[in-house]
Amino acid sequence: MAMWFLRATMAAAMMAMSSGFSCSLPSSSLRRSMSVRSGVLGMTSKTIAVFGATGGVGLESVYQALNKGYKVKALARSPEKLIIPPGSGGESKAGKKIESPDLTVVQGDVTKAADVNKIFQDQDIDGVVVALGGRTKEVGTTMLTEGTRNIIQAMKSSGSKRVSIVTSIGAGDSYDQAPFLFKVIMWTILKDAFKDKNNQESLFLDPGASGKDLEFVIVRPGGLGVGPPTGQINVLSNKETAGSIARADVADFCLRALEEDTYLRKAVCIS
Repeated sequence: MAMWFLRATMAAAMMAMSSGFSCSLPSSSLRRSMSVRSGVLGMTSKTIAVFGATGGVGLESVYQALNKGYKVKALARSPEKLIIPPGSGGESKAGKKIESPDLTVVQGDVTKAADVNKIFQDQDIDGVVVALGGRTKEVGTTMLTEGTRNIIQAMKSSGSKRVSIVTSIGAGDSYDQAPFLFKVIMWTILKDAFKDKNNQESLFLDPGASGKDLEFVIVRPGGLGVGPPTGQINVLSNKETAGSIARADVADFCLRALEEDTYLRKAVCIS
């Protein structure tokens, strides 16, 4: 029994590390309709930026945005890792390099303000997806907060407003919505990661926070899967426990949040 628990814990931790497992909305639904905002991005001739572009949700965001007709600028420490994701791309395309005349890749580190600023130079950015993640032993214990702070500053300096930020179930006030096993992981393996996630969210949610005046949506997904997009996204009430969700669906929600106003300036739990 102890060995089973250890294996399950490690498996869940690996799932969570790549970007998210949490929310405070009044009620739940299966893909609620999202109200269209006046002056939204639209589907052509608009540019979005993706940070954390080579992670699971980041790759999906880049690939789906290009397929929707957006121009995309992506910041990546290792541009060669910008490959077609298995979820939206399918097995036949998965792993191949993402190539498009509408894709601009900037090599850099999100914790370096100068690198982040390059994304916003010479071109208006209409929306931003922040899908940062990774193992703390590789990216450090403050990367999410430092990187997001740099993104906020660059957005404000350039006049960009709209941003989707992927954190995790269990972050902020969604602690009670995390499954028990995941809470165990939060207390142990992911303790430093969740401190960083909470600090990252506070950049938008705290009174007087630097990102509070941006048009943000914090997206807190449940356990992340690799499957194809289902189009079925459950927006949880603050009494519901999160289940799993495909990374492809998380990316879809993030892109929709750049276009629509339903969850503006809210932290949304999805599974």
